[in-house]
Amino acid sequence: MTERQLPEPTRLVLTALADEPRHGYAIVQEVLAITGGRTRLLTGTLYTALDRLLQQGLVEVRHEEVVSGRLRRTFALTGRGRDTLAEETLRLRAGAAEAERRLAVGRGRGRGRGRGTALRPDGATA
Repeated sequence: MTERQLPEPTRLVLTALADEPRHGYAIVQEVLAITGGRTRLLTGTLYTALDRLLQQGLVEVRHEEVVSGRLRRTFALTGRGRDTLAEETLRLRAGAAEAERRLAVGRGRGRGRGRGTALRPDGATA
């Protein structure tokens, strides 16, 4: 398992590529969809992350073409990238489970405003 957590832009880029290869603009749009519009990757952030991910062997260039005089590269996860994202998902899940456990203990002691309020997996209250 990875020792360090992935920076959020890195995790979001890997997540955007998890289901299919995408070019830069499509990655930006997918990150917007994944985050419900809360996170917009700036071009510099995106390509810095992609360059680092390429060097680390977590993504690869699947296809290149010239569109309107500009090079468009399509990126895809590598097997190592998929494994890294899966490990990060487990790490996040474990952290969320521990937070839920502690919140439940606190509720049982009558602390906090959320007494008797259960958390759903999507983070909302039931």
